[in-house]
Amino acid sequence: MPGYYDTSLSALRLKKCYDIAPSRIRQYLQAEIDFVLKKISRKDVVLDLGCGYGRLIPQLAKKAKFVQGIDTSIPSLLFGKEYLRNTQHYCLQHMNAAKLAFSANTMDVVLCLQNGISAFHVDQRTLIKEAVRVTKPGGAAIFSTYSEKFWEHRLKWFALQSKAGLIGELDTEKTRNGNIVCKDGFSATTISPKKFLDLTRWIRNIKVMVREVDDSCLFFVIKKLI
Repeated sequence: MPGYYDTSLSALRLKKCYDIAPSRIRQYLQAEIDFVLKKISRKDVVLDLGCGYGRLIPQLAKKAKFVQGIDTSIPSLLFGKEYLRNTQHYCLQHMNAAKLAFSANTMDVVLCLQNGISAFHVDQRTLIKEAVRVTKPGGAAIFSTYSEKFWEHRLKWFALQSKAGLIGELDTEKTRNGNIVCKDGFSATTISPKKFLDLTRWIRNIKVMVREVDDSCLFFVIKKLI
């Protein structure tokens, strides 16, 4: 069954979520990409998991050698071709982040941003395993989620999206403790550092760094050692 981001919240509707973002959310979004760009060099091939319509690809493509974006939403990918018409050194493909078609050890940097580890609604252990599998030794898989400190700003943003008709009406009884729940079935949660470390304990030859940025964004950086 297609997910919420495959149909209901895809393409132009997804872009509008960012278009209506208040200033504090825009600050958070900029802080997120700024952190990531510092981890990328001109020689790197970057994989953007859940790229949507390619919102981040223009900035990534300016820094990296090549950017591969994947998403499960065909409407978003089709819209992305127009959105990225002036961008070079990238490719978009229809693919599930939990079942990547790429060979092992082929990507210098793998990105799973904007809380994708929760928003994709796939098995998180499998998602991490696949990201690490395709990362080259010496490379990094970078995941991000929301900081607990950012809850009120995040809630306000989702309320704006609901008011704009982009997502359903918020379920005020179930929306709490980092979990956004709408009456139409949409939900968005987060992942704690403890949970992420628990998910990665079984993976050998990696080093995990946890870093909070801007009191808004929590990063989990997996360095693949060999």
